[in-house]
Amino acid sequence: MNTTTYRIEKDSMGEVQVPLEALYGAQTQRAVDNFTISPQTLPWSFIEAVLVIKAAAARSNREIGILSPEKAELICDAVDLLLSTQPLEQFPVSIFQTGSGTSINMNVNEVIVGLVRKKGIELSPNDHVNLCQSSNDVVPSALQVSAVWATRRALVPALRSLATIIRAFGAENSDVIKTARTHLMDALPIRLQAELEGWAVQIDECLERIESTLPRLSRLPLGGTAVGSGVNCHPNFSAKAIAHINSTTALVLTQTPSFYKGLSSLDTVVEFSGQLKTCAISLNKIANDLRWMNSGPLTGLAEIKLPALQPGSSIMPAKVNPVIPEAVCMAAAQVIGNDMTINLAGMGGNFQLNTMLPLAAANILQSIELLAGSASVLGAKAIKNMSVNRQIFARALSLNPILVTALNPIVGYLKAAAIGKIAQNENRPVFDVALEQTDIPKEELLRLLDPKNLADGGGDK
Repeated sequence: MNTTTYRIEKDSMGEVQVPLEALYGAQTQRAVDNFTISPQTLPWSFIEAVLVIKAAAARSNREIGILSPEKAELICDAVDLLLSTQPLEQFPVSIFQTGSGTSINMNVNEVIVGLVRKKGIELSPNDHVNLCQSSNDVVPSALQVSAVWATRRALVPALRSLATIIRAFGAENSDVIKTARTHLMDALPIRLQAELEGWAVQIDECLERIESTLPRLSRLPLGGTAVGSGVNCHPNFSAKAIAHINSTTALVLTQTPSFYKGLSSLDTVVEFSGQLKTCAISLNKIANDLRWMNSGPLTGLAEIKLPALQPGSSIMPAKVNPVIPEAVCMAAAQVIGNDMTINLAGMGGNFQLNTMLPLAAANILQSIELLAGSASVLGAKAIKNMSVNRQIFARALSLNPILVTALNPIVGYLKAAAIGKIAQNENRPVFDVALEQTDIPKEELLRLLDPKNLADGGGDK
């Protein structure tokens, strides 16, 4: 039995029943009633960005002189309260709404008005909270603000921390020599630290790519209003509002060189998503390497041992699985899927508006969140506390037939291959076979086949 009580709200289309305790009004309720494809709503980080824009707009309009100080203060106080309490239930509009995001913009406007009404004061969601704005410039601006903000607050620090943890583990095991693998087959010796440095540089380059795109993502179309011409927007509004947003977020946001581009195109969001996809692929590579190196413990590589975090099977009691790398691989797959969605959303630009803004916002923010979380757990819960099986590394090196590569310049490729095959077939160290099959002095042979020498590039090339 539905016991919800309602009040009557009005908008330009007439009366609507709204839950009595809801802060929002008629336009939000219409969106809730109309957009029933999915209950999935936009993430808080996007709502947060819209709220910050509303407060910046109120302050700017007060400074310009077109909004009274009292009304501006009421709006800013309401925003502060919402930012501190994060009442997600007041923002129930589905992601799958009108493509401009008009419903989520009005939802925020109405919630601010609803809070002010509790003080016995009436404001207009359109005339006061939305002054000098349109959904068509607020929503893409909020998309970009939230993406840049989340990247600066979460993703960049997480990636930097991961690179630091990888390098620290490599330094702790700088003496470890292991067998490299190409095509998943044994190859020449390398240092474990060098292998890990490869991972760290992957992360470094992910950061470089992300940082290179952020300045373009930071160019906001706020002030373009409905179509990019800035109708009903004071000429000083954009610069003032962006300055206030910067003050609140500690970001360096700027005005787009073309409002028309900013409203109608998601090109930079598509570009940024591509950088996030590359980062996902980098994390997936590291996670999969860890899974292989941890495999076993008896019939796999067993080169490392990842921390045992939970039972690995509901039927096999002794089983422990590489759960963190597996979770990271799934997150990477989701980010790659999000990238395709964002690519298609980027194709939703027609004339002066892109009509897939909420979808692009939801997916780009999820990708940022997934990558930040993946980098954090991969470093803290997998790499930082894993252990190295030095005995496995040493045993594999002594029997590695690929060591004969060092003999190529002296005995030739074919002779070296023959030595390697004998060593492999008889499961004997290459050194022993080479000592029998060549006239190379023992001391010289020891130097040539020293895994450390080979790992560092070898002496004679």
